[in-house]
Order: sequence, then structure tokens, then C-alpha cells
Amino acid sequence: MENIIKDIDIISAEEAQACDFKTTADENTGKSKRLYIESYGCQMNFSDSEIVASIMKENGYDTTSEFELADVIFLNTCSIRDKAEQTVRKRLSQFNTIKKEKPELTIGVLGCMAERLKEKLLEEEKLVDVVVGPDAYRDLPNLVSQAEEGSKGVNTFLSREETYADIAPVRLNSNGISAFISIMRGCDNMCSFCVVPFTRGRERSRDPHSIVQEAEQLFAQGYKEVTLLGQNVDSYKWSPEENNKARLNKKGEVTEIVNFANLLEMVAEVSPQLRVRFSTSHPKDITDEVLYTMKKYDNICKYIHLPVQSGNSRVLDLMNRTYDREWYLERVSKIREILGDECGISSDMIAGFCTETEEEHQDTLTIMDIVKYDFSYMFYYSERPGTLAAKKFVDDIPLEIKKRRLQEIIDKQSKLSLERNQMDVGRIQEILVEGTSKRSEEQLKGRNSANKVVIIPAGDLKPGDYVKVKITDCTPATLFGEVVA
Repeated sequence: MENIIKDIDIISAEEAQACDFKTTADENTGKSKRLYIESYGCQMNFSDSEIVASIMKENGYDTTSEFELADVIFLNTCSIRDKAEQTVRKRLSQFNTIKKEKPELTIGVLGCMAERLKEKLLEEEKLVDVVVGPDAYRDLPNLVSQAEEGSKGVNTFLSREETYADIAPVRLNSNGISAFISIMRGCDNMCSFCVVPFTRGRERSRDPHSIVQEAEQLFAQGYKEVTLLGQNVDSYKWSPEENNKARLNKKGEVTEIVNFANLLEMVAEVSPQLRVRFSTSHPKDITDEVLYTMKKYDNICKYIHLPVQSGNSRVLDLMNRTYDREWYLERVSKIREILGDECGISSDMIAGFCTETEEEHQDTLTIMDIVKYDFSYMFYYSERPGTLAAKKFVDDIPLEIKKRRLQEIIDKQSKLSLERNQMDVGRIQEILVEGTSKRSEEQLKGRNSANKVVIIPAGDLKPGDYVKVKITDCTPATLFGEVVA
């Protein structure tokens, strides 16, 4: 999540609402057509775009980084916040201007926004040719063909089985070092502010053998790190009975249900030289078993993204988070007890949820002081149509108050990030080199186990190297170090 480890001491409330964004890279394998994808939102969306690229590649498309050269443009969208949807709408208007000069161009909207706004995008605003939900990507070649023949292509069916386990993703924008592995899809946690259960459907877990096999293939290709992805990885559960197939151990014996701790161990055992990360954890589900598995394996990174959303128990109840302040703090205490103070913890926080008082906002600030997050995703509440909150509550906090509360959260996090980073100064840590620093060709950047960016002199090192580094300095966003023998 390097994209969130930025200069948070100067980030504005508006910037905190911004949507993460990636585009396709160039791949020239001699295919007859070109595909351009813009992906917005979460890591799951970026992972899904890699699946889409693979499906389209099998049907005659190479990817391009220049939308002007594309025959097909896909926007893989996010509906978590209104800001994300407005960004996509603006982009669609720009692409439609291009289409007037290039009428054969096919424009499609994929993902969560497609699921939520299919009628508006197709019929009312007439912005797109293809609308496809997260579980219907296998149908994309057929839908694009329909659009090329003059018919709108639509499939927003939500599946109870689809996991895309058999599709080898095309690693878009890959640095050849780190890769995502999707282990499950959907979400059963009906948080009142969230559209994900409605746009991505119910939870279903992927066959653990296919996950391990993908990790093995990535390691064989030279990758040094994998991130296991799910809306709530801790609820991963794969049962031979539920999936109508037996999971066999190395002796060929049928085994019992596989939970997330079991899966984490299976992936860690691919190789001690393959780092393993995961995201996201739900506070109600993260178990001591997972924490002890993390402790057991050095190659499982000591970092947990544990969204709190609010520090006040009444607000958490309104959010339907199914835990209270005390439960959350007990889980943090257990993380510190088992994994130690060097384990990185990050969070999501929402300022100005419906009916939140000033005292309840202060509870969010005080829980930050107790936990001392290394970094956070911070937003003010924006009502999402169709969610439980939109149906049950009034969005009654004025925007200026939301922004002020958010800025206070951002300012608090900036101080805490600096405090946490200062604790690393003088320590020797192992980092995985990922590439050149943005500021200088003479510096390299990597990440430590706690998911913090570390800048070091380049020397003779190259991306993919593991290196021991002594941390010498820091900012709230970055660690600086020197290589030690």
C-alpha cells in the first residue's frame, strides 16, 4: 500500500477522499487489438483488472498504456465514496469526446459502479457500451462483440460460486517483485455505510490448492512477495463438503475445513524467501491462531490493516461493525502481546458519520493515541445510496464539520506516524528492494516487514534483493537507512 504512505503531515481533507488509481502497461505479443484499463479504488479492483486483462488476452487483445491507441477502454470502478464515482463520471465524459472522433471505440464500465448504476450509465446518460459486474468478467469478450455490432453489452449477475481460480492474471504494472493473489470474493459483513455486499455479493472462498499453486508459480517466476486479498481475509473458510471436492494433504488424505490461519501457513511454506502479506482484516474475526501463525514464520510480514472506522461504541453500533471500542482495543493488545511493538498496524477511519457528536469524535482521536497507528486511510462520511445507513439514518453532519473533524484525524495521524517511525531509528531491519526512489536515481526504495517505505543508497543493489538496513532518519511518511553488512 505504498500509495497511502505519502506526506500525511500536509495532506488535505480533499486529498484524503481521493481514489487510488492505476492504468495498464504496454504488452506487445502480436495480438490484433489493444485494451486499455483504468482501475480505481481498492487492491481487489487492481487484482480484478489483472483477471480481465487475462480473459481479453485469450481473445485477441494486448494491453496498452495509451488510451488513444485502444480499441477497447475499460474503467474498473469503485463505489465506496461519492468522490470515486464523480472521478469516473468525469473520465467517461472525456472518453466520450474521443469516441466522437473514433466511433468504433468500445467503452465499458466494470466493477462496483457498474453493479450499482447500470441503468443510469446505459440508458439515461448513454455514456458506455458495456456494463459488467465483478462476477461476470468471463462474459466480457461476448459483450464487447455485442457492442461492436451495435447492441449494448450488460451482465451484472452476482454469483455464489465465481472465484476466477482457474485464470492466471496478467500482472499489470508489475514490478516483477510483488503480486496480488485473490483468495476470496464478496462480503457478508453488512456495515451500514458500505456498498460492497451489494456490489460484490456474498462471501465465497477459493480452493486453497489453487492459491498455493499460484504462489508457487509466482515464486518460480522471480516474485519475492505476495499479498493475499479479500474484503475480509479472516473469514476465509474452505470446506471439502461445501465445494464438492476433497482437499488432500501431502499423504493423499482428505483433510478438514481450511481457515485463514491454515491458508497463511500453507502459503508461507512455499519458500522462506517469499514474503507473505494479507489484507484486509476485520476486528471481529482476527484470531489468536492467525497471530501465532504470523509469529511462527519470519516470512509472514508483521503488519496488519485493522480498520476501526470510529473510536466510539455507539457509532460503531450504528455502523453495524459488530464490535465495540473495548473489543477492538483487546484485539490490538493481543497483537502487541504476540507480535511485539514492531508489528505495524494501520486503520480506516470515517469522520462525521450520522449523528456523531463532538465527544464521540474525540473518542476516535483518543483511540488513535492508544493504538498508535503507523498510518491510516482517513475519510469523511459520504452517504452511499442503497446502503443500510442511507435507508435508516439522516446524513446530518454539515460538510464543513466533517472536513474539520477529518483534518483533526489527519493531523493526529501525522504526529503518530512520526512517533512510530522515530522508534525505528537505530534499528536494523530487513527490507525488500522494490525499485528506484521517485526523488533520485541514486536511491532505491523498499519496504520493511511493517509495510513502511525505506529509502537507501542504490550502490550495487537491484530490485528483488533482500538487504539488512540500519534506519538512520525518518519523516512521518518515510524511513531512511544505510546498508549494513
